[in-house]
Amino acid sequence: MHRVREELSRRLLRLRRTALPILHSAISAGIAWLIAADLIGHARPFFAPIAAVICLGVSLGQRLRRVAELVAGVSIGIGVGDLLILQIGSGTWQIMLVVALALITAVLLDSGTVIAMQAGSSAVLVATLLPPGDSGGLDRMVDALIGGLVALAVAALLPANPLTVAHRQGKVLLGELAAALRAVAEAVTGRDPGQAAAALSRARKTTKAFEDFRTALDTGAEIARIAPIRWRRRADLDNYLAAAVPLDHAMRNTRVLIRRALAALRDGEPAPAELPAVLTKLADAVDLLRAELAAGDEPLAARQLALEAAKEASVALIGEGGFSVRVVVAQLRSLAVDLLQATGVSRDDAIAALPPL
Repeated sequence: MHRVREELSRRLLRLRRTALPILHSAISAGIAWLIAADLIGHARPFFAPIAAVICLGVSLGQRLRRVAELVAGVSIGIGVGDLLILQIGSGTWQIMLVVALALITAVLLDSGTVIAMQAGSSAVLVATLLPPGDSGGLDRMVDALIGGLVALAVAALLPANPLTVAHRQGKVLLGELAAALRAVAEAVTGRDPGQAAAALSRARKTTKAFEDFRTALDTGAEIARIAPIRWRRRADLDNYLAAAVPLDHAMRNTRVLIRRALAALRDGEPAPAELPAVLTKLADAVDLLRAELAAGDEPLAARQLALEAAKEASVALIGEGGFSVRVVVAQLRSLAVDLLQATGVSRDDAIAALPPL
């Protein structure tokens, strides 16, 4: 029973997070039909609501490009279909030929999947349902444009908060980074290769977390661009956008660091006593960065702590360690540079903060 409640709660949470996109799609489909059928007078403007739903969907992102791709795909499919069906008639081999030529044309013009899919489906409509040579082709192109523009208008007038998803995905990504650093610090302290191996396995699974974070930023940037009432959120979003690439580098460097720490533990290399403290300090800096980005503040506290960790990554930290420990310290320095950049410090200034080796 407990498991059923957990599953129900998870699904309700997912529904709550997608409620606004669903509302956008429903409103856009109705308005698109109203405009195409009642205002313009198209007899069967089914492509208008279809276009609106395709342009919005239940996931956000790249809507401006999607509208252009949708209209282009419809135009290609209907154009090729009208031209050929008028000459060769309709039937099995005609449908095969029309769809193939429409898809080939779409692929040659653009590699986008939306264009190819819409070109193929529109060609099928012409070959099976729409009489060739009448105004149906032009009407469908207009319907597609209406649906796309209505979708953009609804998204602009009833926008989501561009920072909501960024906060959620940023919390996940930065939480995984901090947890990985603390785990390797504990592994070094306890001289435990098994714990280091577990930390490495978990760190290798963070690729999806970063992809979700990147998608969230793209979505937020699009909302802030097309929705006037969300323009004031651009500055807060810019902090996340500036941190995105350095955080990607930080995750990569963390994985390398853990892998070399694991090698050092397995080979019995002596680890500097100060190493876990520096790793923990970097983890604390990541936690501060997460909190300050979520609050919309300039990450000054995270920057200061990352700077302190960078200054401690000196030649003295290597101690009597062997090759793997030296690599760990090198990665520690790279990681400190990444975190400083994520807080807004330029790369040159971040590197200059490192003590010479």
